[in-house]
Amino acid sequence: MSFMLPNSFSGLHFHFVGIKGTGMVALVEILHARGAVITGSDVSERFYTDEVLEKLGIKALPFDEGNITDSVQFVIYSSAYSIEKNPDLIEAKKRGLPMMLYSEALGAISQASYSCGVCGVHGKTTTTGLCGTLLKELPLSSQVLAGSIIKSFGDSCTMTKGHDYFIAETCEYQRHFMAFAPKKIILTSVESDHQDYYPTYEDIRSAFVDYICKLPEGGQVIYCADDKGACQTVELALQKRSDLIAIPYGVNAEGDYKLTFGRVEKGLHYFNVSSLGECAVCVPGDHNVRNACAALALSCELLKTDGKNPLDYIEELKAGLKNFAGGKRRSEIVGRAKSPLGQDVIFIDDYGHHPTAIKTTLAGFKEFYKGHKIIVDFMSHTYTRTAALLEEFASSFDSADKVIINKIYGSAREDASAAKVTGEILAEHAKKYHKDLHYAGEFDEAAELGLKFLSEPSGAEYPDGYVFVTMGAGDNWKVGNLILEKL
Repeated sequence: MSFMLPNSFSGLHFHFVGIKGTGMVALVEILHARGAVITGSDVSERFYTDEVLEKLGIKALPFDEGNITDSVQFVIYSSAYSIEKNPDLIEAKKRGLPMMLYSEALGAISQASYSCGVCGVHGKTTTTGLCGTLLKELPLSSQVLAGSIIKSFGDSCTMTKGHDYFIAETCEYQRHFMAFAPKKIILTSVESDHQDYYPTYEDIRSAFVDYICKLPEGGQVIYCADDKGACQTVELALQKRSDLIAIPYGVNAEGDYKLTFGRVEKGLHYFNVSSLGECAVCVPGDHNVRNACAALALSCELLKTDGKNPLDYIEELKAGLKNFAGGKRRSEIVGRAKSPLGQDVIFIDDYGHHPTAIKTTLAGFKEFYKGHKIIVDFMSHTYTRTAALLEEFASSFDSADKVIINKIYGSAREDASAAKVTGEILAEHAKKYHKDLHYAGEFDEAAELGLKFLSEPSGAEYPDGYVFVTMGAGDNWKVGNLILEKL
């Protein structure tokens, strides 16, 4: 279904159902910045997004048909809520109000600007956050929407300084990104994921091909030349649309965005981009250097679209990179403490929930936090993903010194009782690959084990103490919090 919104949102009243969702809050910020009136409803449980809403003077109301007042003109709702069951949505339908899913509303907004979509199985949020942090430094009227709170956006999900150019994180799940109207696309990676919706790798790859084919004539796809799936996807898209312009970035790229990795020193990861020279980011991991390269490529191509020469803005681009300090749950430092033996402990929370993301993120930590012993608490997300990628998950913890595995965080769409895999089964498989791996299903049990590990000397090999990482798309960040409170 295609929705049209007016070009000006000033004074329009939007009501959001499920307003506390990260994507929903980002959309609230976008519309609020463009002058819309916003109300919304959700559950009473407090989320980190409540702070964002409070800054805008918005309070989430309990679900109730009375929320749909005569002044409401549009309703935007999260896919977690049903039109048949939610009282706000039942009333909105009764009144004949236009109702849009989050992805449809994002698509409608994208039609009002020169829009660019950031997509891929990994790295979408960080790459979008990097794009926004770079655009803050450039003379372009732009608005950026990321799928998490980004520190350099002022602890917000969006960056706004005009809206001629609109850059948004766009999601492949259930082909949500097909509602978006991109003029340029960043493609970071393509591999098997969301097995409940895409049973095979070919299924998910064809969704990305179809998305790229939404580009207008001469539209640009900026893709990672180091990712096999991204390369295959772009090749297939070009067979269908020979008019499209494919721009590679990465170590295997030719042209303006060829990447060479450099040294890691004093909290900075240096790298070289063929057209821009030496750059640096202060977030760990080669994967984040590739994300930075993607963001540089899009920023430079937008400057060219605007009739400007990117070489005139090299210093601004390099300054923007150094200003990026990560996003919520993306290699986020959540606290520091002293262990019972007086050693330093850095607590990190990360959303990595796919074997490739786990592997690359932990390898990045190992390089960035040399001299620290790394303990990981991992909670796998969805039974279908865990079952489909069981061996890949089991063998993805090489860079960690000690590993704790929790029970699986299931999706509301799954029947846990029918699942063929459990956290315990994952742990048994992982023990084949890792000599110091433990199963602790519940969080208090995991916290107790983590505290026990932190109470031991880190050893001569690790003079700087510990890094304790909670990893996954579930709520096992609570394990880190429990240990932090005790320390």
